[in-house]
Amino acid sequence: MTVNSPINMMNLPASPWVARFAPILPAGEVLDLACGTGRHTRLLAVLGHPVLALDRKPEALAAAAGPGVTTMEYDLEDGSPWPFAAGRFAAIVVTNYLYRPLFPQLAASLRPDGVLIYETFAQGNQVYGKPSNPDFLLGPGELLALAAGGGLQVLAYEDGHVEAPHPAQVQRLCAAGPAFGKSEARLDHIVVRNEP
Repeated sequence: MTVNSPINMMNLPASPWVARFAPILPAGEVLDLACGTGRHTRLLAVLGHPVLALDRKPEALAAAAGPGVTTMEYDLEDGSPWPFAAGRFAAIVVTNYLYRPLFPQLAASLRPDGVLIYETFAQGNQVYGKPSNPDFLLGPGELLALAAGGGLQVLAYEDGHVEAPHPAQVQRLCAAGPAFGKSEARLDHIVVRNEP
């Protein structure tokens, strides 16, 4: 695949990062922000969450629609006010989207036991193609600062290179509100077991 090859978003599986942490989400409504064609919307709905899939593109929302899913066409960047009340969501999932003015609202819209799963492109991605504009690339530790600024506890964080679904530089965060019990965050996959 060349650097500028288009990726068919309809055929992409759920992000391994989102799939890894989806099982720890508390019961309740989940916001899939800038949902695109709904690859995470579908995963979350299958897990039994009522999902609000938000995007500005009606064609993306049509693809994301399905059982257990409410769609909402909304442009988050046109100056309209943030449409959600504080403490509304059990979880918020954001992938491949960055609009920094929303950071405070994301944390505020989580319930005290809510979980934020965030994954998007980071500085260094410009060598792989788009996005290459610094406005759309996270700086070092930027998602950690989002968590700290929102009073969230960090459950997991990564900043590095991935090869799939295409080469990219990414940052990933899973963070939770202060009432989330850390014993609910299963990290067993990183435990190395010494077998006799």
